[in-house]
Amino acid sequence: MSHATNSQFGRTVLRPLAKATECTTLEWANTFTRELPGDAALEEAPYAALEKQESDELTVDVPEVLLRASREVRGLWSWAVSEQHENPQLISVSPSGAQLIGLSASAFWQNADIAAMAWSGSTRLAGSNMWAHNYGGHQFSIWAGQLGDGRAMSLGETVHNNIRWEVQLKGAGPTPYVRMADGYAVRRSSIREYLAAEHMHALNVPTARSLSLVFTDRVVVREERELGAVVARIAPSWVRFGSFELPASRADHATTQKLADYVIRYHYPDITHNPYIQLLERAVTNTARMVARWQCVGFCHGVMNTDNMSILGLTIDYGPFAFLDAYDPDFVCNHSDYSGRYAFNEQPRVALWNLTRLAAPLAALINRSTDSSESETVNVITDALNAFGPQFNAEYARVMCRKFGLFGEARDDDVDAVVQPFLDLLAEAGTDYTYAMRTLCSVPEALSSNTVDAVVDGLALRSQNIACDVTVWKRRMSEYFTTVYGPRLKMENADDVGAMMKRENPNFVLRNWVAQDIIERADKGDHAWVDQMLKLLTDHAFDDHAPMGMEDAEKYAGPVPSWGEGLQCSCSS
Repeated sequence: MSHATNSQFGRTVLRPLAKATECTTLEWANTFTRELPGDAALEEAPYAALEKQESDELTVDVPEVLLRASREVRGLWSWAVSEQHENPQLISVSPSGAQLIGLSASAFWQNADIAAMAWSGSTRLAGSNMWAHNYGGHQFSIWAGQLGDGRAMSLGETVHNNIRWEVQLKGAGPTPYVRMADGYAVRRSSIREYLAAEHMHALNVPTARSLSLVFTDRVVVREERELGAVVARIAPSWVRFGSFELPASRADHATTQKLADYVIRYHYPDITHNPYIQLLERAVTNTARMVARWQCVGFCHGVMNTDNMSILGLTIDYGPFAFLDAYDPDFVCNHSDYSGRYAFNEQPRVALWNLTRLAAPLAALINRSTDSSESETVNVITDALNAFGPQFNAEYARVMCRKFGLFGEARDDDVDAVVQPFLDLLAEAGTDYTYAMRTLCSVPEALSSNTVDAVVDGLALRSQNIACDVTVWKRRMSEYFTTVYGPRLKMENADDVGAMMKRENPNFVLRNWVAQDIIERADKGDHAWVDQMLKLLTDHAFDDHAPMGMEDAEKYAGPVPSWGEGLQCSCSS
């Protein structure tokens, strides 16, 4: 490759070291860049080159075009360098996210200016050599070739309490995978992702985690001019299905095998025999459980491309996601999804389709490692994929039964006989899903006090389908409670079942209209509201009322405002 030699692209300005504080000091234990093949066009980390220089200047003889311009890369990663951001401001820190990597939120706030510089990428954490992942993917079922992290950079890996965490900055600047974009993120999408990851964890859904949110005064152009932000996020690994697909698409089976061996070594160390079929089986199991929990909490991902599917079965890449308002199985949250491919009720099917794409690059490894015939390999892969349905159904039944107060031994027909009839009634009337599930917690008491009709009246008031015959619907809902749900609930013989159900059915959920209200308050200068809402959506999501000092958030458990009905987002962020 010929390198650019003009003054603009011939050298790269690096970031100065962050001041050492409790919130900027981590022990790095990097394995990804050490053990896996990377970008041959730039073998040495830019900061390693800096350390060899005798001068104190921050400019190195590394062509900037190699770090910030889109190009094809043969390897699983490329070195990256973040950019300076104007006026970074620390907006929020997740206390539980910080604890995962041995830090404390208080240390961030005690050194807020230093933290804002470091966790926006404007300064560099000591020992960090940033890189960006390279992967491909099927987008809306079409192979898209090389994609990669165009605006996410990994600072490094750190191990705390024997758990490995890969720390990333999203929106810190462009990488070699930026394609036609700019490498930055805007405030609205950053608020959504930052809050969503921590909220999903509080809802007991497998997910990547958030660490911090920093606003900047960088002007970022999307549909209009907006201001920028950087999210620090963490996960045990950011390897995706598409990480395997890309080298396999280039017939680079050696790299595919190295990646598979790496994932097994660091993330599934208990796998000891038939490793590649077991890797697929773990992906099937974890993905089935993740998507089952999505369906239970009413979460719609919006862009389930294979490059957005974690090999560990974690929810990642919160883009145009939404939580259901009205219960609508056909709901599409991404207004760019014209065909409804990623509709709410399609998510299990798409997850299995994506797993089938993952199975393809693993097939050659399975075939070689087991000395199997092609037909035998097809059979073991088919068996692994066929396990998705039963595992999804089992997890869905387990979680939904708990949401319905059925905490004892589940019956085989609980989903079909108890859960689904209720959901069908919600769908018919367009009833608010979160409200309906929370209201379900009051039904045990209503059944014993003969006040079911009042509960049904409340459900009817939170229903949107004006074509539904409300009188008939209310009668059928009352009959369901008294003749279907009530008798099944009596079999439990549980005390205070309603209170137990409240720990399964959240009251405060990050619906699109809630997120939009938070964003608009932040746009008007109420930045503290973001951090307060992090606390509401994590520590208080299952509470009956917003805590003292957050009374304005009480409305987030109320009816969807007219302006918030059916809100959709795009992938523009």
